[in-house]
Amino acid sequence: MAKVKTTFYCQNCGAQYAKWQGQCTSCKEWNTLVEEVVQKEETKGWKSGAVTGGVKRAPKPISIKDIASEEEFRMRTPNTEFNRVLGGGLVPGAVILLGGEPGIGKSTLLLQIALNLPFKVLYVSGEESERQIKMRADRLVATPNNCYILTETKTQNIFKQIQEVDPDVLVIDSIQTLHSDYIESSAGSISQIKECTSELIKFAKETHTPVLLIGHITKDGNIAGPKILEHMVDTVLQFEGDRNHVYRILRAHKNRFGSTNELGIYEMQGAGLREVSNPSEILISKNEEQLSGTAIAATVEGLRPILIEIQALVSTAVYGTPQRSGTGFNLKRLNMLLAVLEKRAGFRLGAKDVFLNITGGITVDDPAIDLAVVAAILSSNEDIAIEGRICFAAEVGLAGEIRPVTRVEQRVTEAEKLGFTTIVISSQSKLPELKTRIEIKKVSKIEEVVSFLFG
Repeated sequence: MAKVKTTFYCQNCGAQYAKWQGQCTSCKEWNTLVEEVVQKEETKGWKSGAVTGGVKRAPKPISIKDIASEEEFRMRTPNTEFNRVLGGGLVPGAVILLGGEPGIGKSTLLLQIALNLPFKVLYVSGEESERQIKMRADRLVATPNNCYILTETKTQNIFKQIQEVDPDVLVIDSIQTLHSDYIESSAGSISQIKECTSELIKFAKETHTPVLLIGHITKDGNIAGPKILEHMVDTVLQFEGDRNHVYRILRAHKNRFGSTNELGIYEMQGAGLREVSNPSEILISKNEEQLSGTAIAATVEGLRPILIEIQALVSTAVYGTPQRSGTGFNLKRLNMLLAVLEKRAGFRLGAKDVFLNITGGITVDDPAIDLAVVAAILSSNEDIAIEGRICFAAEVGLAGEIRPVTRVEQRVTEAEKLGFTTIVISSQSKLPELKTRIEIKKVSKIEEVVSFLFG
């Protein structure tokens, strides 16, 4: 029988130490080291009573040319947005981690998916009773097929029920509530999270069963674990949004089976989460009255073109130092664009406050929205509204030049579909012959944009 060993982990960053010390040398936090058990007395597999070990054949190297390449089979869910973010659906044997703020809708999303899946699903909850889950399921617009509910926190009991039910998909809500008898520490500790996740990963890989985990997050917005949990799983999804607003955004921060650039948008309703198939409609206001400081940008999230509304407010600085604030936009890039306007276009913004906001509560990193940001700032500064049927798709360089962006054809097509009459792009953009009714305005410098918009 192996001797039980302990080590010390930092609860903030997960760094490991042989003995206790006051400060973590990795993250510089004080009094965050706790003692954890790192070696259990016997190691068992996910099957109850099955001890791992024995003689195993050592793997031999294989030429990469001899490895058969097959297209991965995916289990498509009835939720189109969820499929898009995953890259096409659930991969057999994949372990997917879903994180988000408390009350954002993580359990609602996975329960809604579990109730509508055409496969046998086992939904394991360590946080709610069966009656609570039933009350939530009755509120959701769903057609329950083969969904089984289990309220349990001990992994050994969970695996016994798994052998009896034999589910096609397993949902765990949440991983921080599980505990294993093979680790002598409380549920939610680093060693328990590692052990429980390892058992679930072993089960998923051996049985080719997709496992969906719900994970808590810390006050910093990171999934509790700390990063250990994210490194172990195949896919990390983040459910974002303000719980005081109705819209939720699903992003992939890590995906071994697809792209991490995709975006899923949901609307929280009394009957559950509704998929938003056309996000441009909710991200653009329907105000008939044209207001200054507003511009529309054509951006691309993954494979999906989206039109977003950018609002800017430029006012005289009341205090000595002007304020610069950006919601959903990189503040350093905003300062760069303001410097370009000051240096290249002659606009005196150094003594003015500038506030920028991307509507809908989303964050965009696409450089193609630079021109729309500049247009919104100039519109607010001059107090002249931009004509509502004009949108922008171009990057702004340090020399004041308008640079081209990728996938211009998709942006133009999306703008035309939503009824825009003009799109402003770079003169260097290479466009094929498109049969469109939308006017394509090509510019090369900021001065041309100012002349086009304000005369």
